[in-house]
Amino acid sequence: MGELILIRHGETAWTLTGQHTSHTDLPLTEHGEAQARAVAPLLAGHRIGLVLVSPAARARRTAELAGLTDLRVRPDLSEWDYGGYEGVTTPEIQRTHPDWNLWTDGVAAGPAAHPGEEAEEVGERADRVLAEARAALVSSDDDVVLVAHSHFLRVLTARYLGLPASAGSLFLLGTGAVSRLGTEHDRPVITAWNTTLPVDVPVG
Repeated sequence: MGELILIRHGETAWTLTGQHTSHTDLPLTEHGEAQARAVAPLLAGHRIGLVLVSPAARARRTAELAGLTDLRVRPDLSEWDYGGYEGVTTPEIQRTHPDWNLWTDGVAAGPAAHPGEEAEEVGERADRVLAEARAALVSSDDDVVLVAHSHFLRVLTARYLGLPASAGSLFLLGTGAVSRLGTEHDRPVITAWNTTLPVDVPVG
């Protein structure tokens, strides 16, 4: 059986400012595009049978620059819906909620189209993605790639390991990072985490 390969999209402008980014469809920065291209060598030697991608442009562009093809878009791979905290930084939230933590406190209600999600709701989406990925993994020895977002992939990792969605708080994940989930003695394990390569971006 192959492995589940997780790729977080490259850097965006809001990554740099620390603003919570869910449905706001920002492009990659120049550095973010370089990070995405640097993913390709980390996939070398892997036989990939299925690539599932978030509908966000930053995720799809990362997949393309990483050399992935035959992308299948899955809305369930979208980032955690931050509701009223979309575009807001953690320090800004903590001015009125000093001990606020996304994983334990959730988000403020947002507009009807983006009301916000609790960790468990994100976990339900992650479980659906995992069900599709596992079906592909057991049917061949090829790997399955997921290209998505930090908080979502952290929740998915927790669920893969049999932990509650909120345990995703334990797994730091940088932009353009590649991680791998596999098994040892038929039990789910992390086989690699938050792996990146140095990137060079011309200045000026």
